[in-house]
Amino acid sequence: MNIPSNLTEFLYWVKERTEKLWSVNDENCPKGFYGAKWQGLSKEQIDQIEKKYKISFIPEHKEFLKILHTIDKKEIIEYEDDGELITEERNFFYNWLTDEKEVLEIIEGSYSWMKHDVNEESQVWLNSWGVKPVSLEKRIEVFEEWFSHLPALLPLKGLRYIISDENLEWKPIISLGSSDIIVMGWDLRTYLLNELSNYLDIYIDVFDEEEQMFYPELIDEVKNIFDENFKYDQTKDIPYLKERILYCSSGWSSFGLSYYPENAIIHPVVKTDIVGEEK
Repeated sequence: MNIPSNLTEFLYWVKERTEKLWSVNDENCPKGFYGAKWQGLSKEQIDQIEKKYKISFIPEHKEFLKILHTIDKKEIIEYEDDGELITEERNFFYNWLTDEKEVLEIIEGSYSWMKHDVNEESQVWLNSWGVKPVSLEKRIEVFEEWFSHLPALLPLKGLRYIISDENLEWKPIISLGSSDIIVMGWDLRTYLLNELSNYLDIYIDVFDEEEQMFYPELIDEVKNIFDENFKYDQTKDIPYLKERILYCSSGWSSFGLSYYPENAIIHPVVKTDIVGEEK
């Protein structure tokens, strides 16, 4: 298949393959996506967005916004609630020009969701925070000091955020919205292959002799990209947030690590539950 390694070429590759699939109104086209097109942004629009939200996009994110950014249609989701069929339209990728309310909510959400994790219900407490204070007020003070050092988290789609720090060697995208935070890809290329896998024709049908049926499996080229991207590497770091990701065992796969590895280079984070004397 020869998936481009150059980011710009890859983004155009994604654009071509997805729009081709959405141009055919069949079972492979998501409901509401027939005829869908990507809508890129101009440099001037990107500059205006940065000023409006007081943010800075890293170069890789800007390239994504120029070529893809968002889709001109919304995904139609249907589900049952108390026997009633509910139909909703949802953003696929956020539109920075029109989705101000949603964008602000998701940006603020990164703070509120992690803050919730240090309250009486979840009681997440990182080792680097020291002894856990008795009072919730003091625990929140410790959390807010820690949060103030995090790299900027800018939304892409749903609860997916790109770490907006161009000084990092890797440019990870995370999924955040609960106690469990995971890396969806250590660069945009891997993330988009992951997020858009159903729309890129990167599966083959494999016959299962035991089940006597075909099932989809990622092609070897994509599996190799994923394996390489999530391989353990000491340069994979997200300042401050790394410890929070490693707090849950599933977060260890984000760094190519096992929570209980033999001959471990790094040992699992021991969760701190000790409540100290309130001062």
